[in-house]
Amino acid sequence: MDEHEQPRTDPADRLTVTAAPSGDASEDPATSLLALPWERPLEDWPAEVLAALPRGISRHVVRFARMGAGVVAVKETTEELAFREYRLLRELEDRPSPSVVPVAVVTGRTREDGTALPAALVTRHLRFSLPYRAVFSERMERRTLVRLMDALALLLVELHLEGFFWGDVSLSNVLFRRDAGGFAAHLVDAETGELRERLSTGQREHDLDVARVNIGGELLDLHASGLADPDVDAIATPDLFVESYRQLWQQLTEPTVFPRGEPWRMDRRFRRLSELGFEVEEYSLRAADAPGMMVAQPTDVNSGYHRRSLERLTGLHVQENQARRLLVDIEAARRSWDPFMDMDHAAHRWVIEVFDPVVRSVPLELRAKLEPAEVMHQLLEHRWYLSEARGQAVPLDEAVDSYVETVLRARRDEDALAMHPTTTMLRAVPAPEADPEG
Repeated sequence: MDEHEQPRTDPADRLTVTAAPSGDASEDPATSLLALPWERPLEDWPAEVLAALPRGISRHVVRFARMGAGVVAVKETTEELAFREYRLLRELEDRPSPSVVPVAVVTGRTREDGTALPAALVTRHLRFSLPYRAVFSERMERRTLVRLMDALALLLVELHLEGFFWGDVSLSNVLFRRDAGGFAAHLVDAETGELRERLSTGQREHDLDVARVNIGGELLDLHASGLADPDVDAIATPDLFVESYRQLWQQLTEPTVFPRGEPWRMDRRFRRLSELGFEVEEYSLRAADAPGMMVAQPTDVNSGYHRRSLERLTGLHVQENQARRLLVDIEAARRSWDPFMDMDHAAHRWVIEVFDPVVRSVPLELRAKLEPAEVMHQLLEHRWYLSEARGQAVPLDEAVDSYVETVLRARRDEDALAMHPTTTMLRAVPAPEADPEG
């Protein structure tokens, strides 16, 4: 057991909650969880403790429950699998790859008559996130589907770079958050995963094979439910995902060969990776077989380059594309204020004079529509279109009023989305038989 974890037992019902301290003395996870009705099967929990959020496919019973001021996802499973996934998610928590945050494992559950109940894994609900079916209010359009494929491919690349073998890649095992016009995918089910020092080609290919089958099955389900446009090809779409994965993996890992006297070619390659949102932490440099040529090979690449840069400058924790967009606005503001101002000073001023006032300008009843960084991104886009139409720059205050009334007010509340009738559980799609070791 981790030295920071504290098993706490309620003698009344032999319940044990294993949790890591939250760092917030006012909201201890173990104490808050003990108030939930663990003596009942999860599918019988009363409505007053549940949060009406959309659910995707799961091989287990899963419910969203209110815990203190927040919401948690509770999954019934075996004690062994619950602890295994909990430990794995805790390891992933400290890595760049986005995944849900584990809260606790609950064991020793019994009914009032003493009958044993399954153990439960508890994870923190990811705010403003949606399962893939709930991304669409009516029908799945191909352009949206392509963005989902790109987001899932990026997540898999990030996980593979960390040595994470997923084993069950699918749209159903992730949650999506809006990310400056695209989507960011977050791992929510790591039950079949393993963390290794490095993955073999065979292990990566196995994950791609599983993804092909699962994604195809999920899209066929959407077609059967009448939720996908006719031009969404359930057979060809998984290939979009695989192609997106392969292109990104190649850009991040392939060696760069350049003449010995032209090291700038290596620098250009690394800058390109930064533009993609990745940072080369370590690389190898050696002489190539051809005379006078050198080979540079990235050996340690981390994702979230713009996200980390923005957090360092402002303290804001946002998605990668949102961070890229906000950094551009900070740089534009810096140039307009004083071209000689340093970026740290400009970022501090931008938060105080731009970001915070925009967030405060959103009426309280609309703040569950989108997360603040996505609101800021959409506002900047809206202001640009207004300025183009007028032929001159539109003041920020005016753009905010226009955006709130004409765009934001019409959106659904993604932080408090009630259960949509189309977000029922889908049937699970079996993964293909394959040798993960390759």
